[in-house]
Amino acid sequence: MPTTNRLVLWNVDHTLVDVGRVTRDAYAEAFRRTTGRPLVRLAPTPGRTESEIIFETLAFNDIVTTDDHLPVFTAALTDAFAARRADLAAQGRVLPGAREAVAALSRLPGTVQSVLTGSLQPNAVLKLTELGLADHLDLEAGGYENGVYSKAALLELARTRAGERHGAAYGEKQTVYLADHPRDVQAAHIARSPIIGVATGSATVAELRSAGADAVLSDLSDSDAVVRAVVELTDAP
Repeated sequence: MPTTNRLVLWNVDHTLVDVGRVTRDAYAEAFRRTTGRPLVRLAPTPGRTESEIIFETLAFNDIVTTDDHLPVFTAALTDAFAARRADLAAQGRVLPGAREAVAALSRLPGTVQSVLTGSLQPNAVLKLTELGLADHLDLEAGGYENGVYSKAALLELARTRAGERHGAAYGEKQTVYLADHPRDVQAAHIARSPIIGVATGSATVAELRSAGADAVLSDLSDSDAVVRAVVELTDAP
C-alpha cells in the first residue's frame, strides 16, 4: 500500500505553547511606540489573527485608526518580541504533551508538519525556536498573519507551499489542522480540511465539538491518540 502524503498544520498559541505574559508585554510596548500612549485594554487574542487583535485593541483604547497603523504596529510588535527572546524561554511554556506529539508525528511516513497561525511569521518562529519545538516543523511552509488573508486562505496557501517544497500533493482531506478555538474550526471547514480540536485554550471540549471539529482531544498528553486521530482523518476516503 502506498504511503499517504499528509500535511499536519499546528496552531501555535494555546495549542503548542503558552507565552501569554510575553505577548501582553510585547503588545503594551508596541502600542506605546505606535500611539505614544499606554495600553489600557488588550483585545481578546484566542482564535484571531494579529491584524484583528491590533485593530480591535486600537479601537478599545479610543484610537482612530488610519492605513498607517497596521504596518507601524506590526513592525513594533516584531521588534518587541525580538527584544524578549530570553523571556520566551524563561516565562513561556510548552503545553503538556506538545513536544512529544510533534516528535511522534515526525516518525509517521509521508508526513510533513508546519504551522497555521494568526501570529506574524517572525514572532511565531521565535516562539517555537526558543521553546525548542522547531526541529520537526517546516516553518517555511506555514501560513502566517500577513494582513490580507483569512486563516482559511492561509491554510490553502500552506498546502501549496508544502507541496512545492516537498514535491508532493497535499489534498484538502490529507491536510489536517490542530487548533484550540472554534474560529479555527470554522477556518478548516471553509478550507474543506479536517480539524482536530485541542481543548488547551479558552474553548472546552464541548464547545469544540459543537463547533464541528472532526475529533477533539482534551490535550496533547497522549501522543498515540494524537497520531491515531491524524491517521484516521487523513486516511478517510
